[in-house]
Amino acid sequence: MTRDDALDSIKASVENENLVKHMLATEAVMRALARRLGEDEEEWGLTGLLHDIDVELTEAEPGSHSKLGADLARELGASEGMAHAILCHNEIHGVPHETLLDKALFCADPLTGLITAAALVRPDKLAGLTTSSLMKRFKEKRFAAGVSREQIALCSEIGLELEEFIALGLEAMKGIAGELGL
Repeated sequence: MTRDDALDSIKASVENENLVKHMLATEAVMRALARRLGEDEEEWGLTGLLHDIDVELTEAEPGSHSKLGADLARELGASEGMAHAILCHNEIHGVPHETLLDKALFCADPLTGLITAAALVRPDKLAGLTTSSLMKRFKEKRFAAGVSREQIALCSEIGLELEEFIALGLEAMKGIAGELGL
């Protein structure tokens, strides 16, 4: 599977541009994590890119979200490890996070939401956003209330301190700010 194949499949399955941007942001964060942790950047990036490919397809049955996504990823040529990470990023299935890839996707997914929300309330979007301002936003429970701080904080399970993880995610998203419209 190539990145182009994955992106074409996403564009065929997902109409919501903000959801596509979320998947692109998650890809960027996952690639940065792979580089930082010495893992396969392509595998991790594609896992992040594909993780929500089925959200619109499963709107009528949200409980099947990520099961279909894992199947679609397999059809595109994803490894079992990638498919497992996609499956277990949705806690509803009760599938444990076993591998570093599983854990990384689980904590990276909500981080992109926090960073996006923080960028959207700034006139200079991502460009002027700092790690310290994100740390403050992280502590404000009412800011981006739908973002699971508990999930983000599980970055400790992949060997990163919270501030380092947030900084890594921010820099990754700044690297694709144009694609994200931020």
